[in-house]
Amino acid sequence: MTAFIFGEAMLEYHGHGGASRLRYGGDTLNTAIHMARMGQDVAYVTAVGTDPISDALVAAWADEGIDTRYVLRHPSRSPGIYAINVDAQGERSFLYWRERSAAREMFALPEMDNVLVAALDASVLYFSLISLAILPQQGRKLLLDLATANKGSGKIVAYDSNFRANLWASNAEALAVSVQAIAAATLGLPTNVDEQQLHGRSLPAAAIAALWIDGGCDEVVVKAGEAGCHFATGDSVSMDFAVGRIDPVDTSGAGDAFNAGYLSARLDQLDPAIAVAKGQALARWVIARSGAIPPREAAASYSA
Repeated sequence: MTAFIFGEAMLEYHGHGGASRLRYGGDTLNTAIHMARMGQDVAYVTAVGTDPISDALVAAWADEGIDTRYVLRHPSRSPGIYAINVDAQGERSFLYWRERSAAREMFALPEMDNVLVAALDASVLYFSLISLAILPQQGRKLLLDLATANKGSGKIVAYDSNFRANLWASNAEALAVSVQAIAAATLGLPTNVDEQQLHGRSLPAAAIAALWIDGGCDEVVVKAGEAGCHFATGDSVSMDFAVGRIDPVDTSGAGDAFNAGYLSARLDQLDPAIAVAKGQALARWVIARSGAIPPREAAASYSA
C-alpha cells in the first residue's frame, strides 16, 4: 500500500542546550520519515528549489526510504526555514521564514498534473491543516478535491488539523477550511490543543471526536498529551487510552510521530488499541531526544 503524503518540508535551525545545527523537518515530512522507517511505502509530495541545499534534502529523504519522485523543483524558489527554541521543560517555540517557500507554489508547477493522477491510485492520502494553510486558494481546492475523490473511491484519507495561527488571516478561516478537510477524510488525527484554539473554547477530547465524526470522518483519534488519547468511530465505538509517565527532552514532532505509528499499524490492519500503543511508543521515543526526527537507532520503536 502506497501512502502519498502532501506538505511542506523546511530547513530547521534547532537551538537546544547551547548547541545549534541545521536540519530539516515539517509536520508531514516528520510523519513520512517515521512511516518509511517502519517499512511503509511512502511517497512525499512537496516542492523545493534547484539549489544544492534542495538537492541535499531530497537525497537525505531518499536515504530514509521515501519515494522522492514527486518532490517537484521550483525554478526560482527554495525551501522555507524555521527555528525552534526548546525550554527547560522540553516545550518549544518557533520562528518561520517561509514566504518564498517553494512548497507554496507546488500546485502551480506543470508537473503537479501527473502527481495528482498518480495520487488517485494511492492506497492512503495524508495531509494536514498546515499543508492546506501554505497553499493559495486554487492549490488548496485541488488538494481537497483529491481527498474527496480518494475517499469516494474507498481509499484511506488521513488528516491532522495541525494549527499554526500565523499562517491564517483568522481562526474562522482556518476552521472553515478544516471543516472541509474533515468532510473529505476517513481517518482523523487531531490534537486537543489545536482544536480548542480553532474553536476558541475548551473542548474535551470526546467532544472533539464527536465533532469530527459528525463532520464526516469514520475514525478519529484525539491526541491529548499527558492525558493520553480518545478513540471514536462512526459506529459509536469509543475508548480512552492513558499514556503513562512522560519525561520530555524535546516535544517537537511528538504528534507527527504518533500519527506515523498509528497510521502504519492501521495500514497493517492491526486493531486500534495496538495502533494507539505503537503511536504512543514512537512519540515517547521522539520526545526523549532532541529534534523532531532523531537519528535512527536500535532503541527506536519502529518495529516494536
